Amino acid sequence: MLIEISARHGHISHRTQERIQGKIGKLLRFYDRLTSIEVTIDLGHRDSPEVEIRVTLERHDDFVATYTAPSIVAAVTGAERKIEQQIRRYKDKKHKIRSSHRGRVPVRDFIPEVN
Repeated sequence: MLIEISARHGHISHRTQERIQGKIGKLLRFYDRLTSIEVTIDLGHRDSPEVEIRVTLERHDDFVATYTAPSIVAAVTGAERKIEQQIRRYKDKKHKIRSSHRGRVPVRDFIPEVN
C-alpha cells in the first residue's frame, strides 16, 4: 500500500511525516483492500492547518475526508476518524447485502401433477 504525504504552502518535517504515516497506516486494520492513501496538508493558515485524506479502494470510489484543527497532528487525527467511519459504513453495508441474500431462498412445496 502506498502512503503519500504532501504539503501546500509550507513544509512538514521528517519527524511529523513519520508520525502521520504511523497514524494513517492503522487504517489497514479496518479494511485490507486499501490501494493507496494520499494525505494533503494545507498550511495556508498557520494557526489552523487543513488536512485532506483520500483513500483509494479496490472496486470502489475514493473516500475523502477533510478536517481543520489548531495543529497538524490533531487535524490528521480528525480526518482519520472521518475516513474510518466511512470505511466502517461501507463494510457494514457490504456485509448486510451479502448476508441478506445468503440462505434465504424460498422453498416451494413440490406438488406433482396428477393425470
